[in-house]
Formats: sequence, C-alpha cells, structure tokens
Amino acid sequence: MRLLLVRHGQSEWNAERRLQGQADIGLSELGKAQANALRPVIEDIAPCRTIASDLKRVRETATRIGAEAPRFTRGLREIDVGDWSGRSIDELLSEDEAAYQGWRAGTIAPPGGEAWDDFAARVTGVVEAEQLRDCRNLLIVCHGGVIRALLQRFIGLQPAHIIPVAPASLTALRLGNGRPARLELFNYLPDGLEFGAPD
Repeated sequence: MRLLLVRHGQSEWNAERRLQGQADIGLSELGKAQANALRPVIEDIAPCRTIASDLKRVRETATRIGAEAPRFTRGLREIDVGDWSGRSIDELLSEDEAAYQGWRAGTIAPPGGEAWDDFAARVTGVVEAEQLRDCRNLLIVCHGGVIRALLQRFIGLQPAHIIPVAPASLTALRLGNGRPARLELFNYLPDGLEFGAPD
C-alpha cells in the first residue's frame, strides 16, 4: 500500500504565521491556487479511496484536488495546540523559544494542548485501521503535524528531524510487501520548491 499524504493548502492563518491546531480556518486565495495546482498530479495517480480531516481547510483542499467521496474524520485533525491557538509564531518564539522548539520536537505540549504521543497514536490508529482494507494508493488529505506523526510512526523520523510540510504538497510512503516502510516522496509541489513552509 502507498500512503499519499497531502497537506492542505495555505490557510488564512498560515499566511499570518499563526498557529491553528484544531481551529477551523479556511484556505487563503493562495491556498486555493496551490490545491488547484496539485489536482492533475492526484488525478494521474488515481487513488483508490480518500480519508481526510474534517476541518474546513482540509475539506476545501480535498475538493480542489479532486478527491472522490472522501471519508472525513476527527481522527485526522491537527494536533490541538490549546492556549497557543491563534497566536503568532513570532510572538511565541520571542516569549519562550525553547518551549516553542520543544513543541516542534514533540517533547512539550502547550498549556491546554495535546501531547505529541497522544496525537501520534490518534492519527496512526486511523491509518492503521485503513491498512486492513485493500487499497494500492490511499489518499490522506490532512495537516502538517499529521504527516510528521506518520513519518515518525512508519519510518522512524523523529519530529525534531522533519522540516515543516509545505502547503498543498505531496508526500508518499510505501508500506508492506515484507519490507520496511519507505519514503518515496517528500514535500513535492507541482510548480516549484518550498523551503520556508509554515509550521
């Protein structure tokens, strides 16, 4: 089975460098264009089915990339950032850079937020249940944190060693056939490179 992991396009809060977590924020105009650009790539791959986060920015992305009959689930929502929801990254860095970097590394939870291990267990549980159903190319439309959690679970990359996932990018993991999981593609964008992706 191949996992096709698509992060939602740029949201209105991504554009402002504000943390979202589970806040239900829509796509920016750029985010809509980014998702539209990825559509031909997804159509060429022809996924057998789609699962997706139920948050607005992911729903919009799933529609724009042409996902057929996605099953939306709360289980694939982004990590809950608690009291940090809506706060700017720059503000958090200036207040306590060590805490912010610890959160990015999965070792610290924001006040009122979700612990990384609980979050990773939640999202990997959803994907592992899908492995029981036959599917060659499973499309998962989700969030950057979800993709990082799946990279940790399936190929052992710790969160501290993964750069931010680019908006409306494609990452692919190959699972099964008696081999270790393999990373086939990371942060693919159909129209260029992104080295400054937002968290």
